[in-house]
Amino acid sequence: MVSRILSLLVLCFAFALFGAGPVAAQSGFERVVRVDPVMREGNLYIDADVEFEVSSELRTAAQKGVPIYFIADLRITTQRWWWFDRVAVDQQMTWRIVYNALTRQWRVGSGELSIPVASFDDALSFVRNIRGWAVARAEELDIDEEYQGRIRVRLDTSRLPRPFQIDAYNSSAWSLATPWKDFQFSVSAGDHPPS
Repeated sequence: MVSRILSLLVLCFAFALFGAGPVAAQSGFERVVRVDPVMREGNLYIDADVEFEVSSELRTAAQKGVPIYFIADLRITTQRWWWFDRVAVDQQMTWRIVYNALTRQWRVGSGELSIPVASFDDALSFVRNIRGWAVARAEELDIDEEYQGRIRVRLDTSRLPRPFQIDAYNSSAWSLATPWKDFQFSVSAGDHPPS
């Protein structure tokens, strides 16, 4: 019994001293700089600028043809005094960046669409500069309601090949995630399409 308690205390001390895995070892330079919710043509679009650097290990793996996935998580809610906040939008956008060694070509895509780009950094610019992400129809949002949004961008290590997943779990070089960035907006009557 005493040895079990001692082992537990040593384990807790190790977690406190060394952090709880790769997330604790982030560089701190990852962040969403700007979020701009825009109503256009009856839709709510999200534009955002993100700052992050990739590790040399991640860059090397990408250059060897390992597909790299990034995810933007978006959640928009409105407050209700009588119950939990109402979730208006809960969406993700996924980018896939891959290098084909045979054609010596980088490709970046979201969903079914994939386009060629000149370099890994050009592919990353799609993740760093989110533009025109359609997330909701105007009629799904209430006029003059104050909406609270949160967005973050992260590397999706769950889609990596198994050996890289193990490396990702044990190495801070693969832990890339921005903190959540909060923003607010409201919808005016002019944003709704005419009935």
